[in-house]
Amino acid sequence: MEVSARVDYALRSLTELAYNASVGDTRLTTCEKLATDLSIPAKFLESILRTLRQAGIVTSQRGVEGGFRLAKAPADVTVADVIRALEGPLAAVRGAPPEDAIYGGRAEHLRDVWVATRAALRDILEHVTLADILTGDMPPQVLAQLDTPGAWKRR
Repeated sequence: MEVSARVDYALRSLTELAYNASVGDTRLTTCEKLATDLSIPAKFLESILRTLRQAGIVTSQRGVEGGFRLAKAPADVTVADVIRALEGPLAAVRGAPPEDAIYGGRAEHLRDVWVATRAALRDILEHVTLADILTGDMPPQVLAQLDTPGAWKRR
């Protein structure tokens, strides 16, 4: 799985907004401030935040006092929500759901691999929230994966 710059920038920005929410700061944060603080291209971030607003993950207000804030509590926004809003389904095979893949011959069971891969991604990404990222208090399935031998080795 490759994490796109869009998803990476979105999660970094949302973590900033989650921090503001966690300390009771209800002020809006401008796209420019987020872009500057996080070294993200402002126009690119603006497009990302617009998509997240359409998905109901952030809310925005225009004008001098305008900006963005989370539309939900940090504990109610998962990494999977963000990926789906920006990129679509977590796992697809040639643009279709993995269960729709049909193979014949010796590759007949390849569909099982793709469905299992999607399930594994869901097991992590649907359970990690912005609050978890902010605090570092990860769900057990994440901690188990981090402790797996070889997890930190590049292959």
